Amino acid sequence: MTRRPEAVVTGLGLVTAAGADRESTWSAVRTGRSTAAPDPALDGLPFALSCRVPELDHPVLRRRGSARLDPVDRFGLAAVAQALDHAGLDPLDWDGSRVAVVTGGGLGGARTQEAATARLAERGPEFVSPYFLTGYLGNMVCANIALRFGVTGPTLSTSTACASGTTALGLARDLLASGQCDIAIVCGAEAPVTRLNVTGFAQLGALSGTGSRPFDAARDGFVIAEGAGALVLERPAHAAARTARPLARLIGYAASTDAHHLVAPHPEGRGAEQAVRAALADAGVAPEDVGHVNAHGTATRQNDDIEAAVLRRVLPHRPPVTSAKGTLGHTLGAAGAIEAALTVLALAEHTVPPIAGLRESDTGMDIDLVRSTPRNYPSPVAISNSFGFGGHNAVVVLARA
Repeated sequence: MTRRPEAVVTGLGLVTAAGADRESTWSAVRTGRSTAAPDPALDGLPFALSCRVPELDHPVLRRRGSARLDPVDRFGLAAVAQALDHAGLDPLDWDGSRVAVVTGGGLGGARTQEAATARLAERGPEFVSPYFLTGYLGNMVCANIALRFGVTGPTLSTSTACASGTTALGLARDLLASGQCDIAIVCGAEAPVTRLNVTGFAQLGALSGTGSRPFDAARDGFVIAEGAGALVLERPAHAAARTARPLARLIGYAASTDAHHLVAPHPEGRGAEQAVRAALADAGVAPEDVGHVNAHGTATRQNDDIEAAVLRRVLPHRPPVTSAKGTLGHTLGAAGAIEAALTVLALAEHTVPPIAGLRESDTGMDIDLVRSTPRNYPSPVAISNSFGFGGHNAVVVLARA
């Protein structure tokens, strides 16, 4: 396989239930603090826990028209604004035609849809807002980012369920490698906490009423969550020309499809294993070079068993494994971008965060799960896994800058 040119990560932005900034989110993940809490909006449903973003106040959201945006667009804009500031990029100074935006998400403007559906039923069609569709459509996070920051290069909105954020990273890397842009803004954003969505996941048996405990013997599902993660990727030469300090390098990516079932992973993890091995090959690194793993780790019985088996086969040297979903809940289509940003921070600080909620690992896991406290581990290379409904699998390989 011919190795593709790598991209460098020069900026990060995070908006999660732990806080609307990188520092708050990383602190919660690093200490293994759960953000799950009872949600009054879900009262009366079988499961009423969620991980909600606290009140969001960012200068980018004080501009005219921002109040009409769905929360998913607000989360995405705030995360991207943080990432651009972190990267030292001012949209007033760039050539917008050489900038791309690639977003990932699964459910679009779910809160806007819920409000419009209720208004239609209660008051009639003439009372549905003309802004309904622009708040609801799945590409509007991407469109709002391009509009707000003056991006006129390629813009793409991806939806591969819970793999969406990682898929967006891979597509952005490829846009840079093909010369279609110099800068690629990647954003995974999701605001899925509605009564209907929660009911849907509950009916599938995917949710927990007590908390997310990835890989734990007593795990019983995930806690639904909202948030956004943004990463600024650049061609290395472009970053060097403006003397930007890379935070990490995106050196490999691969995707695969199970073609097995609409919601269940392949029982042997064939698609997931294919994606992990292909991503390592794309990066030009051997399995034993992987220093730690950010697992998809949803805390569902089947997913964690299958992912652990894949890691045992592909990485028999047993690198440390973490999952952020015990702290942040499952942000669905945003998870891949959020967790890639966390992996960048882990590489930079030589730290593998613990898995919140993990007390006793399930029998037969036989992988090195980090629990209780962060582990000091100078890992030069890490992988981040994302697996989604529909059999979508996506994996990125990140390396310390």
